[in-house]
This record gives sequence, C-alpha cells and structure tokens, in this order.
Amino acid sequence: MNTYETTLKVTEDHLDDLNHVNNVHYVQWVQNVAKAHWQKNAPEAIQSKYFWVLINHYIEHKAEALLNDLIQIKTYIAENEGVTCVRVVEILNKTTNKLLAKSETKWCFITSKTKRPTRITQEIKNLFVNS
Repeated sequence: MNTYETTLKVTEDHLDDLNHVNNVHYVQWVQNVAKAHWQKNAPEAIQSKYFWVLINHYIEHKAEALLNDLIQIKTYIAENEGVTCVRVVEILNKTTNKLLAKSETKWCFITSKTKRPTRITQEIKNLFVNS
C-alpha cells in the first residue's frame, strides 16, 4: 500500500466559534490530500485523460485540533473495484500522534473525454501500490 502524507499547522482561519478546527476544514483536508496524492503519483498524461468524482464521504471526529497544532494527514487507497476506489484519510496531531479524525471516501474514476465512469486499469492501480 502506498501512503501519502502531508503536514500543516492550524491557523486562526481554521478555527470556529469554539476555538477548535471547524469541521469543514477536515473535509477540505480530505479533498486536498486525495488530490495531492493523485497529482504526485499519476503522470500528467494520465491526469489529462481521467479524473475522480466523490460518491460518498464518511468522517468520524475523534478529538479536537487547536490553534498552532501540527497536523499530519495520511491517505491511502484501501480498495479498488470496477470503477470505484475507497480512500482512507487519517488526520493526526503530529506531536502526540493522537488520531483526530478518520475518513473513508468512495471515488468514481471518470474518463475526461466522455465524462463517464471507466474501469480502473491495472496501470492506475499500480500507481497507488507500493511505490
């Protein structure tokens, strides 16, 4: 399994009225890390032919993140089947390694030319397996 990771620091812009990270930011981080993982692993020639659309999203919040916390975001593909994949995202406090949130999203693979779902090829699967 190929895991992609990134780190960020909580800023005032991330906070809500309760002075912790607003739930909307967790969802945005899930979107951002998925896109970054795709862009890092898929060559431009593949990115120009295909894209992903979100089918469903589940997120479980475990603990709060506060101003100036360092956040580590990890993602990997848990399964590929047909035209869809399930991506897992774990959001952790980088200092304590405490799990703050975990997300599972189901994505559909789309051909840019027809805007229709297409089977995930072995070539695409290989981009996200041990590399």
